Amino acid sequence: MAAKSMNVLQGSIWDKVLMFALPLAASNIFQQLFNSADVAVVGQFAGQKALAAVGANTFLINLMVNLFVGLSIGANVVVANALGERSSRAISRGVHTSIFISFICGLFLSLIGVFFAKPILHLIATPDDILDMAALYLKIYFAGMPFVMLYNFASAILRSKGDTKRPFYVLLLAGAVNLVLNVVFVVGCGMDVDGVAFATVIANAISSLMLLYFLMHETGPFKFEFWKLRITPFFLGRIIKVGLPAGVQGAVFSFSNVCIQSAINSLGSSAVAASAVAMNPELIVYFWLNAFGHACVTFVGQNFGAKNLKRCRSIVRWTILLSASTTFTLGLLTSIFARPILSIFTHDQEVIEIAVYRVFIVIGLEFINVSIDVLSGALRGMGQSMTPALICMFGVCGVRILWVFAVFPQCKTFATLMCCYPISWTVTGAIMACLYFHFIKKSRVAIQEQGAPPVL
Repeated sequence: MAAKSMNVLQGSIWDKVLMFALPLAASNIFQQLFNSADVAVVGQFAGQKALAAVGANTFLINLMVNLFVGLSIGANVVVANALGERSSRAISRGVHTSIFISFICGLFLSLIGVFFAKPILHLIATPDDILDMAALYLKIYFAGMPFVMLYNFASAILRSKGDTKRPFYVLLLAGAVNLVLNVVFVVGCGMDVDGVAFATVIANAISSLMLLYFLMHETGPFKFEFWKLRITPFFLGRIIKVGLPAGVQGAVFSFSNVCIQSAINSLGSSAVAASAVAMNPELIVYFWLNAFGHACVTFVGQNFGAKNLKRCRSIVRWTILLSASTTFTLGLLTSIFARPILSIFTHDQEVIEIAVYRVFIVIGLEFINVSIDVLSGALRGMGQSMTPALICMFGVCGVRILWVFAVFPQCKTFATLMCCYPISWTVTGAIMACLYFHFIKKSRVAIQEQGAPPVL
């Protein structure tokens, strides 16, 4: 049942990056298709208000989840570094500490989501006509949050050794289950947002428990055993050191997007529905480029642990080239076929025409975001997580929030609001590139003179 680890320390790079990134991108896309299926089924069979209710939760769910999912990046780096150092004991302790953390994070998020759904939705000015439905969806979704956390940490552990295929196969199955249950609950049983929420929880449970089963049947230090389940303080500290800044970055990203969602809410329920519709192809394109960022974390993490800085630099160059070219192509194709794609989720022409602006401005220019994801992933793989997180928080998030409160009020249109995305990517990407080259220079000197990496 155990899968063979990918050797990322030797041999060609570009093909291994693709072999790693493609299944991971497919996994993330299928995970997003859980929500896309919710939106499509609700939009076609339950009406615009139910569609807006599901869409109003997108940024909020990301805000509450990203802080803890960021810790899974820390788990990936810690286990990948241990693998590069060839330390079986460190790998085993990293695996069991990571799974324990996933249980704690999942339980905490469930309590927050179930008991504070409506007050939180009030804070982001969710329209009154969809508030009750949005709160119901959020409560049910977060009741299944332990499964979401378990899946993310378990897949991060498998990614650390180059295994992205099994998470993909698992999500392929779970996605099919989710789609079938959406139709059964909404069309067959007459449910609306509660039906798609229950379907998503069941699908998440299937995917997470299957990955746990795989880990229990691994061989060697990656094997998960319940009697070994405990938190090792040293590895918890390392996971937090790398993962918490990444999680805070993701949470602040989501906070800026919640501010944007609040501005979208002020434009009415049609704009909310349009944003919800356009977010589906947008997130698919983003998850594609984000897979290359995760590839950079794992590949650089192992090679930096082996102190092979030259190979780390080659990995970054190949990853940027592959990610930028393919993301540009996906963005172009999505923009060309925008209206047919959007019509999958709704037949409301007013909603589609508003959503087209988001497709052209955000998805069409998504390739600009590649430098941020890949370079911050490389720095995290080298154990430097705080500085790129701060740059992203003050760059991406600062620009977006400033735009929402300073520029948008002067021209309150959907298109004006969407322009904050490419502008924030451009500013932050330039700063991130400067940081990366600065750290590479310091790392080269430190490894040559002392045999140890520097600290920013």
